[in-house]
Amino acid sequence: MQHVSSLEELRLDRPACLTVGAFDGVHRGHQKLLGDMAAAAHATGRAAVVITFYPHPSVVLRGRRPSFYISTPEEKAELLAGLGIDALVTHPFNAAVASIRAADFVARLVELARLNELWCGEDFALGHNREGNVEFLRVEGARLGFTVNVQTPLLMDGEVISSTRIRQTLRDGAVEQAARYLGRPFRLAGMVVEGAKRGRQLGIPTANLAVWEERATPAVGVYACQAHHGGGQGQAVVNIGFRPTFDGATPRPVIEAHLLDFDADLYGQTVALDFVARLRPEMKFAGVDALVAQIQRDIAEARERLAA
Repeated sequence: MQHVSSLEELRLDRPACLTVGAFDGVHRGHQKLLGDMAAAAHATGRAAVVITFYPHPSVVLRGRRPSFYISTPEEKAELLAGLGIDALVTHPFNAAVASIRAADFVARLVELARLNELWCGEDFALGHNREGNVEFLRVEGARLGFTVNVQTPLLMDGEVISSTRIRQTLRDGAVEQAARYLGRPFRLAGMVVEGAKRGRQLGIPTANLAVWEERATPAVGVYACQAHHGGGQGQAVVNIGFRPTFDGATPRPVIEAHLLDFDADLYGQTVALDFVARLRPEMKFAGVDALVAQIQRDIAEARERLAA
């Protein structure tokens, strides 16, 4: 997949089926639209092109942070490539881009991205103040030579799947519901860094993950996860929290993963965690013995949940 940071860098040798959007998380609704677009493009000898933005427009225009992004730009690109997208533009978003008029932006898509068919949802709009709605785009398409293919939203349990809804499920710790919306477990990756090493002293070593601070994370609590790292993959019990039994003074939640049946040095390596189930909220224990006993129960439950 061709991946560039501006429309000027695109190199297309054929007309394009194209869509524009944030596509944060590339959830099942995104997958339906993008997969159908790619299939239609390839069946007719056209390119499948996605225009997305970073930072997310809501972060720039509404100041939404921290812990906002469901996926990093790199993860998004990998997911889009897996859906058959031929070219991706991750366009910088700022106040200047937000002020571009819809007619000017559409003209750039026709000229630089060889726009032949625009795919979008029913409530889609682009350009300054969202002036380029579907009706506007159809008029522009008739004038400039492209069509507009409007897709109905994908529903689950009678509700539209959205990135906003997924962020809320993560804030609630409902990782199983997030996985239903995403079509896969929510994944959180970070580099293993040195911690207080209390887990090793307790006989339950943990890998402390340094995660991008703008990345959405599940609610404080204990989770059963699948872990992926340079040495392979396996099961893990993951605690997201403030370690109240010891200090409770951590300014940000710490992400600690105890990898089951694994005892090797992972410092400096990236570990990716797929969140499968929430086991319990974080709790403060009367002492170390009570904490260790609970962790052993967490490990046993995690094995059962992950085996299922």
